[in-house]
Amino acid sequence: MADTARGRLRIFLGAAPGVGKTYAMLSEAHRRRSRGADVVVGFVEHHDRALTAGLLDGLEAVPRKAMRHRGAEFTEMDLDAVLARRPAVALVDELAHTNVPGSRNAKRWQDVEELLAAGIDVVSTVNIQHLESLGDVVEGITGIRQRETVPDEVVRRAEQVELVDMDPQALRRRLAHGNVYAPDKVDAALAHYFRPGNLTALRELALLWTADRVDEYLQRYRAEQGIKGTWQARERIVVGLTGGPEGATLVRRAARIAARASGGELLAVHIARSDGLAGSSSQALIEQRVLVESLGGSFHTVLGEEPAAGLLDFARGVNATQIVLGTSRRKVRHYLSGPGVGHTVIRDCGDIDVHMVTHEQAARGLGRIPIRKVTDLGRTRTVAGWLIGVAGPVLLALLLTHYRGVGLPTDMLLFLSLTVCAALVGGLFPAIGSALAGSATLNYFFAPPLHTFTIAEPENIAAVAIFCAVGIAVATVVDTAARRSQQAARSQAEAQTLSVLAGTVLRGAPDGEGMLAALLDQVRETFQEESVALLERRHEFDPWHPLAVSGPHPPEHPDDGQAAVPAGSTLALVLTGRVLPAADRRLLGAFAAQAAVLVEHRRLADEAAAARREAEGNRIRTALLAAVSHDLRTPLAGIKAAVTSLRAVDVEWDEEDEAELLAGIESGADRLDHLINNLLDMSRLQTGTVTPLIRPTDLDEVVPYALGGVAAGAVTVDVPESLPMVLADAGLLERSLGNLVENAVKYSPPGSPVLVKADLLRTPGGGARVELRIVDRGPGVPEDARERIFAPFQRYGDAPRGAGVGLGLAVARGFAEAMDGTVTAEDTPGGGLTMVVSLPVDGLSDSPGLPDSPGLPDSPGLPDRAGPAGLPDPVGPSDRPSDIDRERKADPV
Repeated sequence: MADTARGRLRIFLGAAPGVGKTYAMLSEAHRRRSRGADVVVGFVEHHDRALTAGLLDGLEAVPRKAMRHRGAEFTEMDLDAVLARRPAVALVDELAHTNVPGSRNAKRWQDVEELLAAGIDVVSTVNIQHLESLGDVVEGITGIRQRETVPDEVVRRAEQVELVDMDPQALRRRLAHGNVYAPDKVDAALAHYFRPGNLTALRELALLWTADRVDEYLQRYRAEQGIKGTWQARERIVVGLTGGPEGATLVRRAARIAARASGGELLAVHIARSDGLAGSSSQALIEQRVLVESLGGSFHTVLGEEPAAGLLDFARGVNATQIVLGTSRRKVRHYLSGPGVGHTVIRDCGDIDVHMVTHEQAARGLGRIPIRKVTDLGRTRTVAGWLIGVAGPVLLALLLTHYRGVGLPTDMLLFLSLTVCAALVGGLFPAIGSALAGSATLNYFFAPPLHTFTIAEPENIAAVAIFCAVGIAVATVVDTAARRSQQAARSQAEAQTLSVLAGTVLRGAPDGEGMLAALLDQVRETFQEESVALLERRHEFDPWHPLAVSGPHPPEHPDDGQAAVPAGSTLALVLTGRVLPAADRRLLGAFAAQAAVLVEHRRLADEAAAARREAEGNRIRTALLAAVSHDLRTPLAGIKAAVTSLRAVDVEWDEEDEAELLAGIESGADRLDHLINNLLDMSRLQTGTVTPLIRPTDLDEVVPYALGGVAAGAVTVDVPESLPMVLADAGLLERSLGNLVENAVKYSPPGSPVLVKADLLRTPGGGARVELRIVDRGPGVPEDARERIFAPFQRYGDAPRGAGVGLGLAVARGFAEAMDGTVTAEDTPGGGLTMVVSLPVDGLSDSPGLPDSPGLPDSPGLPDRAGPAGLPDPVGPSDRPSDIDRERKADPV
C-alpha cells in the first residue's frame, strides 16, 4: 500500500444549491465508463429527482452502511466496502457532509482522503457556501451560518475544480417548477435563501474563488516554464511604499484602481536594503500595512540592493499589470547621482503600466498645462544669451589675436557662430547685440588699420556690413523658429485641455451642481489661480450672485478678480490670484462658454422636469375626473335608486325587499367611502402630506382590522405570535394591507382563499425585517407589467370599469414606503401573484432569543433548532441531526 500512487480528486463546485452539480458528476461518470473506466457509486444522493435518479442506472453502486443514532436509522457510505472493491473511480457526493456519530471519520472529506491515499480516483461535489473560509461572508449575505464546512485546502488540492453555475432567475424558475424542493417548501425557499440578490452574491463568490484557483495554476505554470513577461489575464496592481508620509495616499489610489477592475488584486511592497541601512519609518509602514489589509490587499517586504530593480522583480514575479508610485521627494541636487526610482521603473517596466501619483510632499498640479508667455524664453536663457552675445566676441577676439594665421573671412565665420549661439539661447535681442558687438570687434581687431574703427579697404567695409546683416538675419530666423516651436507646444497643450474639457462634459451629468464645480476646479488648476467663481445676474443693474465657486475667498463681483470673461449675456467667469496674459484669455473664453452651456443645460433639464410633473398632474386630474364621472356615479346611482324605491308611496315593500334595498344602500355607501378614501389618500401622497407616526406595532393587532372588509373564508392568516413588533404607523399599515388583500381576493378564483403569511427575515449585516406575503391563485401578472400595476389609475388586463379607480395598489405602496417599507410583486409558484410587504423590525438588538431566519440553504422554510451536542445545524421535527438529514441536502439537477 505504501507504494500505491495517490488517487486524483475532481470536484464539481456548485455556485448555489440546485444548480446541478450532482447531475454533472453523474454525467462525468457515464463519460468515463463509456471509455472503459471502472466507476462505482460510493455515495450519491438524488433527493428523489427523476433526472438525477435516472443517471444512476447503469452505474455499479456499493451498498450503503446502515447506522442508528438516537433511535433513528441512517445510511452512510461504506468506506471499508469501497476500499475492498478498489475501483478506479469512486463517486462520493456532498464532500462537506458530517457523518453519523460512530463512523470511522467525523466528516466525509476525511473518508475521501482515505480513498485517495489508497490510489482510488474520487469525483465529488460541494457548494461554495460550505467552504470554511467563506463562512462569515455567506452569513453576512444570507443571514444563515453554515455549520457543515470543508477546509479550503482540501478543495484546493483537487486536480480539477469545475464550476457548476446558473443564472439566478433561471434557478428561481427551476425551484418554482418543483425541480428542486417539494411544493410545500418552494415558497419559503424563494422568499428567503433563494432571493435574487443572495444568488447573485453567491455566484460572484464562486466565480472569484474559482478565478483564484485558476490563478494558482497560472503562477505554477509560469514558474515551471521560467516565463518572466507579464500575462494580463487579471489586473494585479502593485504599489511601491517607502515608509514615507505619502504611503496612505498611494495605497488608496491603488485600491481605487483595483476596485475598477472586477477581481483586481492589490499588493503593496516595501523594498528594504539587505544591510538594514535604508531609512524608513517603521511606524508608518505598520500603519500602511494595516491600511492595505483593511482595503483587501496584501503587504510584502522584499530585500534588495536597488529599490527599482527589486520592485520590478517583485512585480514580474506576481504577474503584475500595473505599478503605482509616488512622485519623487528628492531634491534637484540628488539627481546628480543618477535617475530616481520612478524614472528607472518607467524606463525598465516593459509591458507593465506605471502610475505616478502626486502627493503633498511633491510638487502639486500634475496634469496642469504649463502655459507660458510666448514673448519670454526665461530669465536664465536671456541672461545666458546676452553673455554669449556681448562677452563672447571680446573673448574670441582676445583668443584670435594670440593665434593668428587665419584671414578675415574665417574670423567673420567664427563671430557669426557666436551670433547663432546667442540666438538659440537668448532669442532675438541678444543675437542682435552679438551681431553688433561682433561687427565692432572685427573692425577694431582684424580690419586694417588695426585697433581703430576706421576701415581702409572698401571690400572690408562691405564684408563687415554683410556680416552684421547676416548675423541679424540668422538671429531673426533662429528666434522665429524657436518661438514657433513654443507656440506649437502651447497650442497642443490648449487643444489637449479643450479635448479633456469636452470629454469631461460629455461624460458628466450636466444637470447637476457637481459638474459646474468640477469645471471651475479644472479652470483653477489649469491657470493656477487662487479661486474661481461663476457669477450671474438677471438684468443689467441687478446684483451679481455666485452659481458655483472653487477655491477659498471666491470673488463676488467681476471687479474683484484679476481676470473676468463673459459667459453669456448674464454670466461672468471671474478668477483671482495672478493676472492672466492676453494669450491665455482665449482658452479661458472656451471654459466660460462651456460653463454657460452647462448652466443652460441644467435649466432646460429643470424646465423639462417641471413640465413632466405638470403633465403627470394633468394626467392625474384627467383620471380623477374620469373616476368621479364614472366610478363614483355608479355607487351613487345604486344608492339613489334604492332610496327612491323605499320612498315610493305607491309600492308596499315587504321586510325582505326592504332589507335587500337597505343592504344595497349600505354596500354602495361602503364602496363610495372606499373610493373616496383612496382618492384622498392618493392626493395626500401626490402632495407629500403623509406624515406617518412610526412606533412599535404588533401585526396580530393590525392584520385582523385590515381584513375587516373581506368576506369570511376568503382569507387564510398565518401570522406567528412569536414575531417581533415592526416599526410602522398602525393606521397606514392597516390601509395598505387592506388594499392589497382586497385586490388579491378580487382576482382569486372561487374556493381558493388568499393566504396572508408573515415571516422574520434576517438581512446582511445582522439586521432583520418582517415580510408579509399576500398570496393569491389568480391569473397572475407578467414580469414586465408588475411595476405598472402600482401606477395610479391603472387596471391590469380586462378588469371592468366598475372594479375601482385603480388606486388600491398605488396607495398601498405609497403608504408602505412612507414607513420605510417596500411592496413588491412576485410570481406565486403554481400560478398567481404574491404581494410582499417588507417592514423594519423594532429593537432586534435588544430582543434576545429571536428565532433564526427560516430557510436554511439545504432546507428552505424549516426553522433552525438546537440539536444534539457535537452535531451542528440540526433540523427537523425529531431529534435526528440535520447534517445527516438527507432531505436537507438540496443539490438539484
